[in-house]
Amino acid sequence: MNRLIIAVIGVSIVACSRQQQLVEATPLPPGPPPSIDHAASLSQYGYDAVLWQHASAEAYRLQQQGYELARLRLVENLRIAHKRPPAVIVDIDETVLDNSPYQVNTSADGHVFDQATWKEWTDRSKAAAIPGAVEFLTYAHGLGCHIYYITNRDIREKATTLKNLDSLHFPNADEQHLLLMDGTSDKTERRTRVANDNQVVLLVGDQLRDFDERFKDRTVRDGKNTVDAMADTLARYFILLPNPMYGTYRDAVQGKGTDEDKRHNMIDWFKRNRN
Repeated sequence: MNRLIIAVIGVSIVACSRQQQLVEATPLPPGPPPSIDHAASLSQYGYDAVLWQHASAEAYRLQQQGYELARLRLVENLRIAHKRPPAVIVDIDETVLDNSPYQVNTSADGHVFDQATWKEWTDRSKAAAIPGAVEFLTYAHGLGCHIYYITNRDIREKATTLKNLDSLHFPNADEQHLLLMDGTSDKTERRTRVANDNQVVLLVGDQLRDFDERFKDRTVRDGKNTVDAMADTLARYFILLPNPMYGTYRDAVQGKGTDEDKRHNMIDWFKRNRN
């Protein structure tokens, strides 16, 4: 046999042997997976969600994609003749305005949402626009749609919210088209007010409750049954944007108690659902 061929075979055998040794030197650890960190603060349970929302190209692309789909649905729905003027309803936070910097800051400080620090953030009127939001709403307004902003920001945040929207050139950024929370987080009555004078052709939000309050109930399959029951209507009239940082899905697990109560509820949920 040619000496060169023999040499090559020899090197290959040695390389394979070394590779096998490396694999055998790093086996998976025996026993059950690591236990839940009971000492973790409530804020630490949200680290991955905040990181993903603020920094990932995946979140950025999903936001763009959501508004691309919104254009298609809007055009389809405007083909139907309506007697009342068409309107698009959008949520604000994580739908048209990006508040992930606030979440980053609170997480970095080891804290969670607090109304006082939240108002300090909204008072700055510096939230950036969600990718695709300004362009889509400008497009919808150009097609004759009224744009309504229905948000659960507090009524005391009206002036700074309008300032933020106007600085980013969102259409219809005025008091008539901004409906804030005044007593209840249920948006049904505010949506009805808009629908009384307009034909609502599309809604956009980061929570299913931005479309229908029935999605607050997560007792059966975490609300997935309601999604299935309303699948056709959701597909045609609602665009859902990503937001793992907060929302009904977390509230259903954490409850409404103290931060310590919420932390224990999170730990209990993971214990119950581990395999």
